[in-house]
Amino acid sequence: MRFLVRDRLLGIGEDYWIEDDHGNKVYLVDGKAMRLRDTFELKDAQGRVLIDIHQKMLALRDTMVIERDGEPLAQIRRKRLSLLRNHYRVSLVDGTELDVSGKILDREFAVEYDGELLAVISRRWLSIRDTYGVDVVRDDADPALLIAVAVCVVHLAEKDGDD
Repeated sequence: MRFLVRDRLLGIGEDYWIEDDHGNKVYLVDGKAMRLRDTFELKDAQGRVLIDIHQKMLALRDTMVIERDGEPLAQIRRKRLSLLRNHYRVSLVDGTELDVSGKILDREFAVEYDGELLAVISRRWLSIRDTYGVDVVRDDADPALLIAVAVCVVHLAEKDGDD
């Protein structure tokens, strides 16, 4: 499954749609302005909140938290001992860890689990300016979670000035 994400241009508080490869609006990233911490909601096309994303307060390193139905689902932070500044770790509450690596600010990176590719994020396939694709490779993967991971990693990298 491939999704098209229109880059937000002004940061938090901006809403933007994520479309499937047929141009249908599938998800809405709803940026919440005027909050103490960076906050987003990933909604379906009917406006139902699927995933809440927010910055973890009082963390030593910038950390984003992903929640579903009010329950923690994952935490995302830059990998501690990475030679590359553009390597992130996604820790799911069940103990599973996903690796995110590549050129984050260029929107050329991958999400992997135990060396197996789950999703590829890339601008290469697209001729549309300020848009990148999220290609969910595995059929049994959670597209909403992987899109939320991509949104979080791009947000963290932009804050940190990675790459």
